[in-house]
Amino acid sequence: MAPPPLRVAILDLYNGAVNQGMRCLDQILTDWSNKEQLEIQVDIFDVRQEAALPGMDYDIFISTGGPGDPLSSRYEDWDIQWCRWLDRVIRHNSNPDTHRKKFVFFICHSFQLACRHLNLGMVCKRHSTAFGVFPIHRLTGGKEEIIFEGLNDPFYAVDSRDYQVIHPNEHRLEEMGGMTLCLEKERPHVPYERALMAARINPWMVGTQFHPEADPSGMRLYLLQADKKQQVIDNHGEQKWQSMLDQLEDEDKIQMTYLQVLPNFLRQAAESLSEVYA
Repeated sequence: MAPPPLRVAILDLYNGAVNQGMRCLDQILTDWSNKEQLEIQVDIFDVRQEAALPGMDYDIFISTGGPGDPLSSRYEDWDIQWCRWLDRVIRHNSNPDTHRKKFVFFICHSFQLACRHLNLGMVCKRHSTAFGVFPIHRLTGGKEEIIFEGLNDPFYAVDSRDYQVIHPNEHRLEEMGGMTLCLEKERPHVPYERALMAARINPWMVGTQFHPEADPSGMRLYLLQADKKQQVIDNHGEQKWQSMLDQLEDEDKIQMTYLQVLPNFLRQAAESLSEVYA
């Protein structure tokens, strides 16, 4: 029996804000499906402006980053509906009689929402905004993680957030079948805990606080915006801003992360789903 097209739902949490993320996700999905010669159907759901959530007739879900406070929205309708959607997916995957599992990738804001809702760690505001290209350090659990196959250790990724997940709840993650994967860069000169940058929530769900979808061209456009340039210069100096631009030329940094993380996730999902029709 020939498998049907993979149905992919993108949960757009950008709230109408101008962003590069949606363009990047579209390009990653297009390139991956062409490379693997797999037919996919992609639908986008505007979660925050329309409280639109996908049904359970999708195979793969990618929930995006976005602006704002992941703590203050917990009583807003879209947030409540998003959490109910997440609970439905978990129930579906937890059913031993369900053979066609649902695969989910959480990016940045969505990762923070998932950690808050599932009690996977403490979500709080950062002392200062994290913005730029930074090294990501793998923990023991991240050494064998499929989404990081092909990456160096540490690898580099785009980080852009005002909030963070710290104090990961290792017991809860283990209970769900997951584990911590990565921490943010070491900062011995400041008295702050390193944020959790990625976690495997269960065999079918994984999330990152960094942006694996970010590509060099989009990041360059972002850094050249007058307000973003000034923000980096004010916080880190002009030399740091220039070094960020220079790092975009390095194929072993965010270009490699862009080419590996989400395509690896998609490959894992496609291989698992294809076994249903073997």
